[in-house]
Amino acid sequence: MKKIKLVTSLLFFAVLSFGVFTACQPDDVEIGNGIAGEELDATFSVTPVEGAVNKYMVKSLATNYMTSKWNIGNGDPTFVGKMEEEIYFPDAGTYAVKHYAVGIGGESFVAEKNVVVTTSDPAANLIQGGLFATAEDHAKWTVLKISNGDFWKFNTGSVSITTGGGWSQQAIYQAVQVEAGQRYKIDMNVASTQGLADTWFEVYASTTVPVQGADYATGAVVRSINTWAGCGLAPFDGLISTVGCDRNEGLITFPSSGTVYLVIKCGSGGTPTITIKDVQFRKK
Repeated sequence: MKKIKLVTSLLFFAVLSFGVFTACQPDDVEIGNGIAGEELDATFSVTPVEGAVNKYMVKSLATNYMTSKWNIGNGDPTFVGKMEEEIYFPDAGTYAVKHYAVGIGGESFVAEKNVVVTTSDPAANLIQGGLFATAEDHAKWTVLKISNGDFWKFNTGSVSITTGGGWSQQAIYQAVQVEAGQRYKIDMNVASTQGLADTWFEVYASTTVPVQGADYATGAVVRSINTWAGCGLAPFDGLISTVGCDRNEGLITFPSSGTVYLVIKCGSGGTPTITIKDVQFRKK
C-alpha cells in the first residue's frame, strides 16, 4: 500500500507541474520566448559625423542586452545592426529614429529620438541645374516642343510654363544615369497663383528618348497634377508630393542601369502658368 501511495503522489505532482508550466507560457510570440530579464536600456546618442554631409552616428548608451535593431524613420524597414551605426539622410526633414534593445528572451525595449535635417545633400540629387539658379543651370535642360510656341521662361531660381491654350503642350527634360534595382524618389516644388482649369501636368521617368514635335507619354507617370482628377483647381505652392493628385511616394526603380529621361510636361485648354523649383531625383 505504501508503494502505491508514493506512485500516485508522484503522478499528481507531475500533472500539477505541467499545468503550472503551461500556464506560464506567453500567449503572444511577439513579446519573446518567456525568458524575461531586467528592463533594458535602449537610449542612444546622435552625433553628426564630422566632415560629412547629413551623416550621423547613432550609439547605444547601454550594453545590457543581446541585439540592437534600428529604424531610421525614412520608410525603410527596421534592421538588425550594431550598437553603433552610421546613418545617412539625403533629404531634408525630421526623422523619428528608433533603437530597439533586444534581450535574451526576445523581449525588446525601444527608445526614440527625432533627427532634424535642415538641408538636402546637393550631391545626392541626380538632376543637374534643378535649382534653376544660373544660366548654367538653365542650360542643363532641353525644351521639348510638342506643340509650337515659346511656353517656357527660365528665371533666377525657377522655371515657369504658360501654356499656349487650344490643348497645346510642351515639356522640358534631362538625361539621368541610374542603377538597376536602386529605388529613386522624384519630387519638386510647384506653384500656381490662380489655380488651374482644363490642365494636365505630368512627370515621367523613362528610357524612351524625347523627340521634337512628338508627344511624350511613355513610361511611368511618377507625379501629376490633373484638374479632371480634382487637384490643382485652387492656387497652390508646395511639393508636388503634397499638392499633386497621386500624393504617393514618387518612388521608381529601373530593371537596367543606364540612361533615363526625366520629362516634365504640361498642357491645357487655356493659358495657366505653373512655376517649378528645386527638382529632385534622389536615391532612396
